[in-house]
Amino acid sequence: MAAPIDLELKKAFAELQAKMIDTQQKVKLADLQIDQLNRMKKHANLTHAEITSLPDSTRMYEGVGRMFILQPKNEINNQLLEKQKTADEKIKELEQKKTYLERSVKDAEDNIREMLMSRRAQ
Repeated sequence: MAAPIDLELKKAFAELQAKMIDTQQKVKLADLQIDQLNRMKKHANLTHAEITSLPDSTRMYEGVGRMFILQPKNEINNQLLEKQKTADEKIKELEQKKTYLERSVKDAEDNIREMLMSRRAQ
């Protein structure tokens, strides 16, 4: 009777280990993406702060690939604000995804603990 339970535990531990490795990689990736989005957001914020100090008659160009396109100041400001807004939304989504992943690993660990406790009770 002990052999099938040991095989179940071995299988459960193997699944948990695979799940934890996968989850740790996904959490690291989410952290990297959050850092990148924070840098992009900070860059847009600093650029917006510099642009607002310039007079409205200043000619501004937007880089598109290898060329630059003349854009009005308010258009560039709107683009920078939109960039900050989308970065905030993506950061929030990644944080939620990260907490979900961490919670799923914790649930899997709890399930294995319960399995061990039930084995000890037998």
